Amino acid sequence: MENRKSVVMMGATGAVGTQVVKALIKEDLIDRLTLLGRNEFTAITDPRIEQHDIDIKAPESYVQYIGKHDTAICTLGVGQPSKVKRKEFTAVDRTAVFDFAKVCRNSNVRHFQLLSSVAANAKSNSFYLRSKGELEKDLKALKFEHLSLFHPSMILTPENRYGKMQGLTLALWPRLDPLLTGPFRKFRGIGVEDLGCAIARNTVRPGRQVQILTWKHFRKLADN
Repeated sequence: MENRKSVVMMGATGAVGTQVVKALIKEDLIDRLTLLGRNEFTAITDPRIEQHDIDIKAPESYVQYIGKHDTAICTLGVGQPSKVKRKEFTAVDRTAVFDFAKVCRNSNVRHFQLLSSVAANAKSNSFYLRSKGELEKDLKALKFEHLSLFHPSMILTPENRYGKMQGLTLALWPRLDPLLTGPFRKFRGIGVEDLGCAIARNTVRPGRQVQILTWKHFRKLADN
């Protein structure tokens, strides 16, 4: 018998989150998709989607919406980490995400999926990568039945959202990809639509314990 899914998601209005929702709706095994956030999701409509306006920094504003979901997806994060103070970055990318995960775990959500970062490491000298690694360590301690940690490098979007530097990076990164071979393949860029598709398809696949997904896993999921 097919294992049908009921999904609750935070971060749906971001670039990756939007693509995840679009891909999830194409999956026949998705029975219900609950979106939690500060802004209304307007990219598509579907009778399986329900939305709730919540305060991402206040778990009490959304705890009542988590029950009866078996899977949670979090693509929440500040748009440009380098442009915000560390305190605000931590409040969103670490504290709000972990609070969401704790509520999910206490509500018997079995599978938690997080959009993290390549090279996330709790011992990194980089504040960004260390924060991501510390968050992952905390999530592992919650002992979800299944924890999926997505580790993309450069996420390639069709449009330049953040100015000249991102525009230059988007133009140059695909040319660098062929040079990234062997253990460096995990640093290859991934299209935002393909990444969203990979997260959605991983949602409906069976799995247990902790899995870390990098470029090769994204490609396999998106291409199948």
